[in-house]
Amino acid sequence: MPDDIMRTSPLTRSLLAPNAGPMTLDGTNSYLIKAPDAHTIVVVDPGPLHEGHLATLAAAGRVELVLITHRHADHTAASVRFAELTGAPVRAFDPAFCVNGDPLGDGELIAAAGTSIRILAMPGHTDDSVCLHLPGDGATGSVLTGDTILGRGTSIIDGALADYLTSLEALRVLGPAIVLPAHGPVLPDLAAICSAYLAHRHERLDQVRAALDTLGSAATVAQVTDLVYSQTDAAVRFAAEASVRAQLAYLRATH
Repeated sequence: MPDDIMRTSPLTRSLLAPNAGPMTLDGTNSYLIKAPDAHTIVVVDPGPLHEGHLATLAAAGRVELVLITHRHADHTAASVRFAELTGAPVRAFDPAFCVNGDPLGDGELIAAAGTSIRILAMPGHTDDSVCLHLPGDGATGSVLTGDTILGRGTSIIDGALADYLTSLEALRVLGPAIVLPAHGPVLPDLAAICSAYLAHRHERLDQVRAALDTLGSAATVAQVTDLVYSQTDAAVRFAAEASVRAQLAYLRATH
């Protein structure tokens, strides 16, 4: 195993892409799934178009399948190139991000690389977000969470907040599984982090409600962002506005 490919759970390893930034934290974690006795691997989120990163992934073993957690470019920009390098089909929930492969289905069970991978549609971060459940990964199983749950901090809501809250509740039911996020470090307990994320989201909703009380019910996204996310770095202001937009849509739809 190359030194830069790290063991992350009994059935997974990860390679950190060289695309660190305000939105990607240390970079995108590209995961490799493989049972100990398997002769092929599954790659999840080949990431940005960086030839060195892709070459290391391709050299890790015969790639049987590539899976995409969601449409954002830091996960998908390399998909076509990686399919050329490996000959493996790329499958995503959104057909637009598939390469020579069929769209993923919610609840689908994929047998690949000696493992069983359950596809779980988890919209919210984006409307096409999926998580990958590996029930046989160690004593508690693991879940590759994409950007639905990060290794540190919280995720932007680029979809519908109602969907995101429902997704977090559904993930929490899976219990203390290992969390394998697309950005940031591995976390030990899926149920615990889902509870923390839900608490954070409801706290933010309370803050937005308070902002509307101050600013008036017709307040704009920019006005609410100024008040609720006043400490936000300018580099990620657009992400804060996206989350505020989702929160306002949620509150205005439920009242």
